[in-house]
Amino acid sequence: MAEVVIVPDAQSAGDLVADEIASLIRADPEVVLGLATGSTPVPVYEALRPRLRGVDVSRVRGFALDEYVGIDPSHPQSYRNVILREVVEPLGLDPERIRTPDGALATIEHAGADYERAIAAAGGIELQILGIGTDGHIGFNEPGSSFASSTRVKTLTEQTRNDNARFFDTVDQVPMHCITQGLGTILRARHLVLLAFGEGKAAAVAGALEGPVTASLPGSAIQLHPRVSVVVDESAASQLRFADYYRHTYANKPAWQGL
Repeated sequence: MAEVVIVPDAQSAGDLVADEIASLIRADPEVVLGLATGSTPVPVYEALRPRLRGVDVSRVRGFALDEYVGIDPSHPQSYRNVILREVVEPLGLDPERIRTPDGALATIEHAGADYERAIAAAGGIELQILGIGTDGHIGFNEPGSSFASSTRVKTLTEQTRNDNARFFDTVDQVPMHCITQGLGTILRARHLVLLAFGEGKAAAVAGALEGPVTASLPGSAIQLHPRVSVVVDESAASQLRFADYYRHTYANKPAWQGL
């Protein structure tokens, strides 16, 4: 069973996860992180800034979950730019050591395999940050994705495109395709940290944690991983049947275990 931590709000979640990441970096300056984009992980990145003052982050490596296919690399909503703007620059990371999947059309046929090789060459991802979509997707692994899938091109659902339209002028500007780490890729990370906030995520969180393991809800793949931390606010936790048990176990967790 995943560890479920129910916190008052997104800022509290950001503080908790940032403490864990900062400890990893201090222990291993070359740690490999899996970086998510979107609004959900922003509180983590904001909370990391004061925790990393005076810490050598020049050798930290990172791999983004996904990228749009065919988007102009200079577009402000390309995930390469989002990672640079929200993570690399504020935290002082080396941009040459932070990678995103290559969504360029000229190389898209082998971009997934190239990314898998790069992750393997780095020694694998130590901690992977995840969000979850309202339809239960993680990364851009839409419903129906194989649990054994590796980095590859996917067609986005209309629900996901509508959810992401807030980052563009219109929904028509949201690309139709993406390149994303597969569920199999994500499950190879040594520690998964899934974040979710707001009532709109409650059904997806409950399904992923307490429902059947099914490709119809890709987030349920986390039930197959030996080390998962799910950090949610009260609203996102509102449909969890075992919420009281999760609160009890976390309140009585040995301090030495960390997140």
